[in-house]
Amino acid sequence: MCKVKCEWAIGHFEEYERYHDEEWGVPSHSDRIHFEFMILESAQAGLSWSTVLKKRGGYRSAFANFDVKEVAKFDEVKIESLIANPAIIRNQQKIRAAVNNAIRFIEVQKEFGTFSKYIWSFVGHKPIVGHWAKKTDVPATTPESDALSTDLKERGFKFVGSTIMYAHMQATGLVNDHTLDCYRYKELLS
Repeated sequence: MCKVKCEWAIGHFEEYERYHDEEWGVPSHSDRIHFEFMILESAQAGLSWSTVLKKRGGYRSAFANFDVKEVAKFDEVKIESLIANPAIIRNQQKIRAAVNNAIRFIEVQKEFGTFSKYIWSFVGHKPIVGHWAKKTDVPATTPESDALSTDLKERGFKFVGSTIMYAHMQATGLVNDHTLDCYRYKELLS
């Protein structure tokens, strides 16, 4: 018997469904994971998540396995090589934003001890649980993602609009937006 899943996760390629089943909405306190999703969600702006997910391996390789300290050191030569790299989305603004955001990310780590402590403060340090019957009920932004986006922008981050940051919050489990009928909804409550 097949398990009921969120509608958005059905009928895609295997890696996409595995992402839903194993990662999306799982609370993370890992700075490396938060940095990875900051890069990936920012890269998604204007594109589909499947496009980004198909290039995730390329991003992992191109961005030093999402080692924030290494990415913060990327110079102009490295940036130009990334712009020419077909394994990632070759958008110059997004690539430059990723390097900028690595520098800003480290500043947040120095201020708060970890980026995780910082970002989880926007949800009171525990996941917000949605109660959505269908995918069209799920919001694109919330007051929490608005506040996070505003604060990140004030700190100099780029490509961190409220919609992007809400997607980040969903991906890293700051919110549980699995629909009520999805088997992962209840699994993530425990």
